[in-house]
Amino acid sequence: MKIRFLYFDGCPNKDKALSILNEVIKEKGLNLEMEVIKIESYEDAIKYNFLGSPTIQINGIDIEKERRNDKPLFGCRFYKTKEGLKGYPTKEMIINAIDEIIKNNL
Repeated sequence: MKIRFLYFDGCPNKDKALSILNEVIKEKGLNLEMEVIKIESYEDAIKYNFLGSPTIQINGIDIEKERRNDKPLFGCRFYKTKEGLKGYPTKEMIINAIDEIIKNNL
C-alpha cells in the first residue's frame, strides 16, 4: 500500500492533516510507503490529480470517494465531514478509505 500526502506551501491545514494520517497509520499498524509531495503549480496539480491542499491518496486513489472524479485544483481543500466542511479529513474518513482499498484490492 502506498500513501501520498500532497500539499502546497502555506497550507494552514497541512500539519493537522498529516498528524491525523500518521495517527491512523500507527493505530492500524500499517506497513506502507508514504510519499509527501509539495505541489508547486497547477501543472503539478494535474500531474498528481491534486484536489486541493491537503490531499491524501491511497494507491493513487483519493480518500474522499465523492470527489474522485473532480478536476485538479491548485488551492485550499475542504472536506465534507459529519460536522460540516473542514480543511482536513477526519480520522474516520482516512480509516474508511484505507479499509475500502484493502477490501477491494485496489
